[in-house]
Amino acid sequence: MSGSTTRYRIVVGVDGSSPSTAAAVWAARDAALRNLPLTAVYVLNPPMATTLRGIPMPTPANYLQRQQDEGRTILDNALKTAEDYAGREGQVEVRTELRIGRPVPSLAELSQSAELVVVGSHGRGAVGRRLLGSVSTGLVHHAHCPVAVIHDQGGPRPSQAPVVVGIDGSPASELATTIAFEEASWRGVELVALHAWSDTAMFGIRVPDWPAVRSEAECVLAERLAGWQDRYPDVNVCRVVVCDHPARQLVEQSDSAQLLVVGSRGRGGFTGMLLGSVGTDVAQTARIPVIVAR
Repeated sequence: MSGSTTRYRIVVGVDGSSPSTAAAVWAARDAALRNLPLTAVYVLNPPMATTLRGIPMPTPANYLQRQQDEGRTILDNALKTAEDYAGREGQVEVRTELRIGRPVPSLAELSQSAELVVVGSHGRGAVGRRLLGSVSTGLVHHAHCPVAVIHDQGGPRPSQAPVVVGIDGSPASELATTIAFEEASWRGVELVALHAWSDTAMFGIRVPDWPAVRSEAECVLAERLAGWQDRYPDVNVCRVVVCDHPARQLVEQSDSAQLLVVGSRGRGGFTGMLLGSVGTDVAQTARIPVIVAR
């Protein structure tokens, strides 16, 4: 299949690791909630040429075939996992696709015609379980659609746990708000809209009149949410305004949430920076699924 001719809706990258299995389960549920088809993709790295003292070494016989067989086994397992879980939520069309190439460019290409790409927080070769793997890091920087990063820690959250979204008034935050309302509506849960005021709380500098700043920030947040609440009257919104670093507050809120949604960059992001520090910190530290709104 070619990304230029196929319309992908939800794509999940799988590699046989525990986070990738968690990603397949989460993607199946999200596809069922949205009533969208799901494509599980395994990307096989092509064999790299090796040398020994400058002499080219041949690729072992049947190497590529063995790798393809392993990839198809991983895809079959992901298909069964997704279909089993989706069956509990409703009928979902699940497809599989094996590609040869580099994982990040291959999945980024698919993201051009996808609505959401889902990946585990790290793959089989990741070192350090609190840090994002190279594939998830690459995608949150280079994908062309929102990316969901799924952590396999902390266990499942209650189905009625809220969705949390960080709002700062930036364009990326507007997209994050859209996604968050949709996800909360599909799940039938409360939405926690967080605005963390940190402009004058940085470097230990105290806000001179926090009550006045907070009152103004609450009014701005209410204005930004008003139109969305009209469009999604079924979603109850809890507004939270605090004086603290946004990433710290978002991760703290995630302790009692089932999903975090953040923008790809906020008010402090440079023009060329595709993922702000808040999104990076949250995607790396949170123990629940995080959608980066790209």
